[in-house]
This record gives sequence, C-alpha cells and structure tokens, in this order.
Amino acid sequence: MNTKDSNDVQLTARKGERRHKKNAATDHELAVQSRDKLITAREDLTQLREDAVHVREVDIHEAETKQVATDNHILLLQQVNERLVISTIEAQKLAEKLQVTQIHLENAKLAAEQANLAKSEFLSSMSHELRTPLNAVLGFAQLLEAGTPPPTATQASRLQQIIKAGWYLLDLINEILDLATIESGKLLLSLEPVSLDEILHESKTMIEPLAQHHGIQIKFAPCHPNWFVNADYTRLKQVLINLLSNAVKYNCEHGTVEVGCNASSPEHFRISIKDSGAGLSAEKMAQLFQPFNRLGQETGNEEGTGIGLVVSKRLAELMQGSIGVESVVGVGSEFWIELTRNVAPQLAAKTDIPMAAESPQLNNVQSRTLLYVEDNQANLMLVEQIVARHPHLNMLSASDGYLGITLAREHLPDVILMDINLPGMNGYEALAILRSDPATKHIPVIAISANAMRHDIDKGSNAGFFYYLTKPIKIDELMAVLNNALALAECESINPKPD
Repeated sequence: MNTKDSNDVQLTARKGERRHKKNAATDHELAVQSRDKLITAREDLTQLREDAVHVREVDIHEAETKQVATDNHILLLQQVNERLVISTIEAQKLAEKLQVTQIHLENAKLAAEQANLAKSEFLSSMSHELRTPLNAVLGFAQLLEAGTPPPTATQASRLQQIIKAGWYLLDLINEILDLATIESGKLLLSLEPVSLDEILHESKTMIEPLAQHHGIQIKFAPCHPNWFVNADYTRLKQVLINLLSNAVKYNCEHGTVEVGCNASSPEHFRISIKDSGAGLSAEKMAQLFQPFNRLGQETGNEEGTGIGLVVSKRLAELMQGSIGVESVVGVGSEFWIELTRNVAPQLAAKTDIPMAAESPQLNNVQSRTLLYVEDNQANLMLVEQIVARHPHLNMLSASDGYLGITLAREHLPDVILMDINLPGMNGYEALAILRSDPATKHIPVIAISANAMRHDIDKGSNAGFFYYLTKPIKIDELMAVLNNALALAECESINPKPD
C-alpha cells in the first residue's frame, strides 16, 4: 500500500473518528438536552400541579368565604326575619292597644258628654227648683213692701233685707248657671254693633245707686257717640256691671271710680274702670280669674262667690275680646275690657225688657180677664194677690193644661199666663193647641216659668209665646208685660186680623 493510500485511509479514519466523536457529542448533547427537557417538563408539571393545587385552594377558600358570607347573610336574613316577625307582632299588639285606647277614649268622650248633659240637666233642674220657692219669697215680700197699709219702719227694714237676700241668692244662681253654660260650650251670643256711649250710660244708671249707698264717687268720662264695638249687648252690660260693682264694693271709704273709653288701637276700643281701692299684690293678681277664689275677701263685709270675674273674662273672650287688670298696692286697680271696633248699624233695635213706665196705659174702667195656668199653689196665690190690686183685672185659674184650654175656650180671656212644667200637658203643648184653635189663637200667651236657662228662653220665644217671664218675678216687670199684652189684645179686638 502506497503512502497515498495509507494517508487516505488514515484521513478517512480520522474523519470517521471525528465524525464518531461528533456524533457521540451530539448524542450526549441530545441526551443532556432530553434530560433537561425532562427535568423542565417535570418542573413544569410540578408547577402546574402546584398551580392547580393553589387554584384549587384559592377556589376552595373563595368558596368557603362565599359560603361563610352566605351563611352570615342567611343568618342575618333570619335575624331580620325574626325581628320583622317580632315587630309585626308588636305592631299588631300596639294596634290592638291603640284600638282599645281609642275605644276607651270614645267611651270616655261619651261618658264626658253624658256627664256634661247630666250636669246641664241637673243645673237646669236645680235652677227650676231653686227659683220656684224664691218666686214665692220675693213675690210676697214685694207685695208686703208695697201693701196697704204700708209696713212700719221696722217691717220695711226687714222686708228690704229679705228682698235683698233673695235677689242676691238669685244672682248667685245665675252666675253659677252662666259659668256652667260657658264651660259646656252652649252659651250662644248675638254679636252686633253696640254703642259704647249708650251701654255706658245705661251702666251708669244701674250702678249709681250702689255707688251712693257705699259713699263712692263715680265718674264717667264722655264717650264718642259714633264709637261702636262688636259685642252681645246684654252680655257686655253684664261684664261692665260686674266690673263696676267690684270697683264700688272693694273701694276704700269715700273712694272714687273713674270710667273711660279710648281707642287702644286702630281695630279696638278699650273701656277702663279705675278704682282707688287697696290694690292687688302680684300673688293675688295671679289668682284673680280663678273660680270661687275671692282673694281673702271671704271674711269681709261684701258678699260674693268669686265667679263674677271668671264669667266676665270668658264672656269677653267669647265676644272676641280680652279683659285685664293693672294694680298697685295702696293705690288702686284698673280693670279694662277691650273689644273689636264695629260700624254704627243702619237701624239699631231695642231689646230691653219693657218697664212699667214705658207700657201703654189702659182704661181701668174696662174689665179685663186674665187666665193663669199654674200647678204651684204658692205661685197661684202670689199672682192672685198681685191681680187683686188692679180692679180692672179679673183672674181665672187652672191647675193643669187641659183645664186651662177648657177655660180659655169657654171664657176667651184677654191674656193668658202659662206655666211651662205642668202635669199631664206642658205649656208648649197647651200653647200649640190654643194656637191651632180659631177661637183662641189671637189670645196673647205669656210664659211664666222657673226654667230660666238661655235655651229655655230661646225655646219659649221660638214657640210663639208673647213673652217669656222667668221666676222669681218682679211685680213691675210682670205688670209691664201684662199691660203690653192687654194693649195688643185691645187693638186686635178693635181691628181683628182677617183669617
């Protein structure tokens, strides 16, 4: 073998050896790479497993968290539901309690209304029962005082005490009834334009005798004739007389009372009554308008109940006004009443009771017949003796409505006096029968009753009585009304109304 070939063989062998080494290196490298990939794959798988475990753990944790939240929410809902059930039960119980309370309130209201009605009926009944004997006491006392022969000085003095005490007792009854009527909300007022000048003049006429009796000088300042207030005439006069009477009775010896009126604002007028009495402390001022509180005057010389000022205050308020006082101890007090302005009416109506001096004078020669329907013998005897002093009057009497109607139809009297509370048939029923009979419907019928509540008087007026007299009667007032009724009967007999 030549050298060349030998070299080729060697070269080929070296190439093969290099190739073998290269292949071996490649195989080793591939083996390493395979091993690395396997390791990487294992690591990735492990990571995947760990990730899967982590995800599962996260999912489990989230699920557990959600489950806890759900459980808490369910628990909360259960608690809320329990509270709602409890609240519903409590609401039902409260509703039941409210219903029971409402029933109790309605029952209490009904009981109060019934009690108030019972009180009103009791007061009306008591008024009637007290006025009936007072009518005899005062009526016969007036007859004795004006009798013939006249009473001796001692007898006259005693009669004056009887009459004074009787009328005072009547004032007390009226004050108590007024207060009860106001508190029950049943007092009806007729608000209209009232002249301050006129009502002060009338109050002055009524209070001056009391002032003279107590030695008190009373001064009325001039009042503008065109000043009018919105008030009930009768009730305003009642308030003024009460304030004036207090100013006189609780004044100092030889004291003074000053009465004035002024425009306290563009919408109001004020009437003030200033006395020179002992004055009132702040403590007494605070108690001034309390019922039955006489501020320590219970043992004094002046009579009273402590009701008058309370009634006056409430009357002023019902007339949409106010009442007040300013006082200084040792100097005196100034009471005032303030009312809303009003304009002068186009035509002022007189509502006063006709007095005997204002009544038409009848021809005493002509005989007139009076029928008195009355079941109380004392009242019957009283009117008989009053009528006996008037020769031109003849009197018939009946003790019940049935007999009264019979006598009215038989004798056709000129005027009828009718009691209201009669046995069997009351005065209203008797009046209705007389009015329905053509023979008696023209006869004036005068109610004379101890039912003296305001609604009684209004009922009598609305029923058609010529006039409604309340007991105890004043003889002058009775004769004034009788004269007016007889004058009406005489006019109708001369000029009869066509049927």
